[in-house]
Amino acid sequence: MTQKTWGGRFSQAPSQIAQEFNASLRFDRRLALVDIEGSLAHAAMLGQQGILSPEEAEQIRQGLLAVRQEILEGRFPWREELEDVHMNLEARLTELVGPVGGKLHTARSRNDQVATDLRLWLRQELDGALEDLKALRRVLLAQAERYLEPPLILPGYTHLQRAMPLLLSHWFMAYYEMLSRDAGRLKDARARLNESPLGAAALAGTGFPIDREATAQALGFARPMRNSLDAVGSRDFVLEALAALTIGQVNLSRLAEEIVLYTTLEFGFATLPDAFSTGSSIMPQKKNADHAELIRAKAGRVLGSFVTLATLSKGLPLAYNKDLQEDKEPLFDAMDTYRASLRLLAAMLPGLVWHPEAMRQAAASGFALATELADYLAERGLPFREAHHVVGRLVRYCLEERKELHQLSLAELQSFHPLFAEDALALTHLESAIHRRRSYGGTAPEAVREAIKTAKAELEGEA
Repeated sequence: MTQKTWGGRFSQAPSQIAQEFNASLRFDRRLALVDIEGSLAHAAMLGQQGILSPEEAEQIRQGLLAVRQEILEGRFPWREELEDVHMNLEARLTELVGPVGGKLHTARSRNDQVATDLRLWLRQELDGALEDLKALRRVLLAQAERYLEPPLILPGYTHLQRAMPLLLSHWFMAYYEMLSRDAGRLKDARARLNESPLGAAALAGTGFPIDREATAQALGFARPMRNSLDAVGSRDFVLEALAALTIGQVNLSRLAEEIVLYTTLEFGFATLPDAFSTGSSIMPQKKNADHAELIRAKAGRVLGSFVTLATLSKGLPLAYNKDLQEDKEPLFDAMDTYRASLRLLAAMLPGLVWHPEAMRQAAASGFALATELADYLAERGLPFREAHHVVGRLVRYCLEERKELHQLSLAELQSFHPLFAEDALALTHLESAIHRRRSYGGTAPEAVREAIKTAKAELEGEA
């Protein structure tokens, strides 16, 4: 390895501090298994193409399998002085099979090797993230169904002010929809990264008679990348994945924020399970939503990973530059963070204890049903803007009289407009308002029930 880094034209080895600064083994060793996967495909192709003899190709294959077993059993002899995962594996292979191990790198550069490894690793992790995301979507769906019969009513908010009542099930389904779009973005990123850089070599391809279609197929890629310069010098596939992870973590942060709010004494809509709460070091009454708060905070961390790679990439000339060594840590961290957040929420949500009476009182107060009265007048021919003003005056009257809408008499309603009739009184009660919102995508029980049915079919149909 020292020959690789400073031999040839160099007469002096780099200093210890330079070697340590240059090394990436500390974090890129997690690519070890996919590196072996890529090497197995490359060695097989070299044998098929006659670049290696059948005996040489088999020796290398057996050596790589032995190295993989050492890694799986936790007894691989990692050596910091060998800089990165790739040189560690190649050095160990050569120790096991002799000089033939050095032939593995024929028609390959570390540039296309690391690009291939990263695509293989990210593809595998995206598959795992999609499974974690599906599990959380199932939890959201199960909670929506759980609280539909009997329906639990929750106040809906705009500007964090009580706006209209809605079903708790509708709230769960809103996050189901958001996370379903997150799944779509992850799938899109996976589809676009599924091309093989292997065989692009350093940047210009190779003079050896390699078969890039064969290695792409062996590794499960859709096709080889069409341009060798692009294959080794581009990391937009990582940027796309990080963008999808960032949006996904932001959506989880919004869910976590509402859990934080709804479990406060001020809202009182839910109580956290003890397993997902912490206490205070000095205040014995505290039950803190620390885990939800951390999910909220980690949105900044994942976004930071995206910004790191975008900043790193923006001024890079083609093809490979050492800057690209810095693509892995932010990607690894963002993926770990997102997947951990998904698993935490999937475990936490079923343990939330909701308080129907507190939710109902909040939904019924604050004039959340005022829009129902405005709609009532509009349905009877009054222009909606005028109906809006009429009900606005009615709300002001209630504030002055310290009354809620359901406490008004028919005479009081008619004093603001003669179109109000006996049936308007029913609209000042939650159930009537909820059942009226039966448009497609609305919060009426029948609309939510249909949304749940559609979502179930959607999940069952996903690969």
